[in-house]
Amino acid sequence: GCVFEQGNAGPLVAAIDQGTSSTRFLVFNAKTAELLSHHQVEINQSFPKEGSVHAFHSNWMTSIGVTNQRETTLVWDKETGEPLYNAIVWLDLRTQSTVERLINKTPGRNKNHLKHKTGLPISTYFSAVKLRWLMDNVDEVAEAVLTHRAMFGTVDSWLIWCLTGGKSGGVHCTDVTNASRTMLFNIHTLDWDPELCKYFDIPMEILPKVRSSSEIYGLMVSPHCLCKSGSLSGIPISGCLGDQSAALVGQMCFQEGQAKNTYGTGCFLLRNTGAKPVMSDHGLLTTVAYKLGRDKPACYALEGSVAIAGAVVRWLKDNLGIIQTSTELEKLAASVGTSYGCYFVPAFSGLYAPYWEPSARGIICGLTQFTNKSHLAFAALEAVCFQTREILDAMNQDSGIPLTQLQVDGGMTSNRLLMQLQADILCIPVVKPSMPETTALGAAMAAGAAEGVSVWSLRPEDLSEVTSEKFEPQINPEESEFRYARWKKAVQRAMNWETTEPISNGNGETSIFSSVPLGFYILGSMLMLIGAKYIAGQCPL
Repeated sequence: GCVFEQGNAGPLVAAIDQGTSSTRFLVFNAKTAELLSHHQVEINQSFPKEGSVHAFHSNWMTSIGVTNQRETTLVWDKETGEPLYNAIVWLDLRTQSTVERLINKTPGRNKNHLKHKTGLPISTYFSAVKLRWLMDNVDEVAEAVLTHRAMFGTVDSWLIWCLTGGKSGGVHCTDVTNASRTMLFNIHTLDWDPELCKYFDIPMEILPKVRSSSEIYGLMVSPHCLCKSGSLSGIPISGCLGDQSAALVGQMCFQEGQAKNTYGTGCFLLRNTGAKPVMSDHGLLTTVAYKLGRDKPACYALEGSVAIAGAVVRWLKDNLGIIQTSTELEKLAASVGTSYGCYFVPAFSGLYAPYWEPSARGIICGLTQFTNKSHLAFAALEAVCFQTREILDAMNQDSGIPLTQLQVDGGMTSNRLLMQLQADILCIPVVKPSMPETTALGAAMAAGAAEGVSVWSLRPEDLSEVTSEKFEPQINPEESEFRYARWKKAVQRAMNWETTEPISNGNGETSIFSSVPLGFYILGSMLMLIGAKYIAGQCPL
């Protein structure tokens, strides 16, 4: 349990961090930004209905912030308070046929058709596509929408609704950062867009109210948050940021041009572009970075999103069984210090930035008889670094001002080999804060700074100094460029692997010969059969 004595100087701010693989509750000192305690519960890709909060003295607790995996989509019944289907996680690919249908109805089959309003390509990644799939494929959802009982939300909306009373008057809201990942939100007007909702055929009544990232949304009334000295009831929930925006705030990237890269299940590089949304010409997303107060301006960011980073470690552990714990991966990779020409493109959910290619699939190439599991472990770590290099290159091209160092955070940054590899592959220093919980810190900062709470100052002169560790590049740039060129070659091999649309032969009919490997196989089999008959005729027994 988390027990605080009154001797802890300064007001306390808590953060709920609901990620893809775990839910955590963390408590910070608002004056020093020091992490005082935390509790974590692992989840198995199914959504826990209630947050888990352990016992502590709550009389110094001033506010709670929420941060969450973005895009993950829930629909629930406002009368029963029950979810109508499992949450569809941001990585989920079951919506690929929905995406293809939506792209096919755009002029010129253009996946960027809605980008001028949303900053996003039409992709399996974003919430509107997941919501459309639920409405098309889950009877309970379709019926609840028709009978006006359905509520839609990303994970932040569900948490805030539950914690402020649920079916008994819970607050149905989201913040601008989470709303900007739905494809239903206009990033210029900062509100739901009727034309976008019409495009996806989604009724606006099921959407949460959009609020800023730092204001009092409602008060805790959950009976599940019992503490030693009563409960957390009555404490305001006053901060809400999608996880990557929260990390940008937690890394204090408040100036235009500042950037951070978070290594979690995926990898997310965000660069603050200030008060104006900048559209990318190189496959990046334009997103709302934060809006820290009702009357404060919104700040925007360019984002490079990589689907698989830490998830590749989990795959090596759970699917291949070559490691028992995540920490083993570093030892295994360090034991060889090279991938020995092996390249691993973990396109398990297609490729995100800068390609946006849902038909790509994972490949491991460059194998020889000498390759072993240690080389594969090294290649997996390199894959995270190469993917970051691709989005960093795109960001440098879009902004015209190359980053001179990269600020990093997230669970994988505890892997020192990975951090050194990242510096080597980027050819710039990598800077890691000594307190790794920047995502939760960002949510706590937003909550503590909210009007009516005001225990956390976000003025530059009041922000606490952050101690950090710097990893300098240690290999020559030529070797780095050679390895990166090989990686790009491997990525091309992963492309166009999987499509849900049958291939037409031009007459509107599907032909088996339209699949090149299958065509070769059948032609080859026929030739072998003819050849065999010919030989049998020439050589009678």
